[in-house]
Amino acid sequence: MEKLWKDEFRQIEFEFEGRYATLVFPPEDVKTSHWMLKTEYFGAFPALEIQLLRRGYHLAYLKNVNRIGMDIDIDAKMSFAKYLREAYGLSAKCVPVGMSCGGLQAVGFAAKYPDAVSVLYLDAPVMNFLSWPFGMGDCVVNCGEEQHKEVLDALGMTRSELIGFRGHPIDKIPMLIEHQIPVVMVYGDSDTVVPYPENGYVLEKAYRQTSVPLAVFGKMGCDHHPHGLADPAPIIDFILKYDQ
Repeated sequence: MEKLWKDEFRQIEFEFEGRYATLVFPPEDVKTSHWMLKTEYFGAFPALEIQLLRRGYHLAYLKNVNRIGMDIDIDAKMSFAKYLREAYGLSAKCVPVGMSCGGLQAVGFAAKYPDAVSVLYLDAPVMNFLSWPFGMGDCVVNCGEEQHKEVLDALGMTRSELIGFRGHPIDKIPMLIEHQIPVVMVYGDSDTVVPYPENGYVLEKAYRQTSVPLAVFGKMGCDHHPHGLADPAPIIDFILKYDQ
């Protein structure tokens, strides 16, 4: 099905390997082969995506089985990326856009398929399941049993087993560094849902000890929402610099 996205961009919706998929096209006069992969929450906080579409980027999304970044979803994204390259001439490397749980999806994709990623954009990313949703640190929001069950069912383990689990997104940071994947990250310093010190900051600290490109933008007094920056220009500049 074809329609307009945000009353401005041509969008097609289709089924890919049994999943909902969509691709949004930039204006023809600026179209490039560059593209963003929104890893979760398609349509949410789209200011950055709109600006990059106007600069010639495509925007793609493939529905996940769950939000926890399991191989079944990560592998499906790689298959989707190959399809987009073959069917629409898109670049072999994309810019994953990962907000909140989308952040853990983006990190998982980049860690497993680093050759398919040019730059990572992470926004208040979930990096530590002990922090979200289990609140074993400074998280002050009770995420509740439904989200606890979502994580444990996806991972196939108990809460006690999760304590010794070594497959959190933070455990995948060394793979990002090894493959020198640039990261631009945004966070709120008052995030009560996904506290930055237990999540994104772990990545920031690791990257600061290397020469891998990193840009971090903190928002004073901001909780988990809204995602993005009031002016996304600094994020865009970073992406354009490293998405070559």
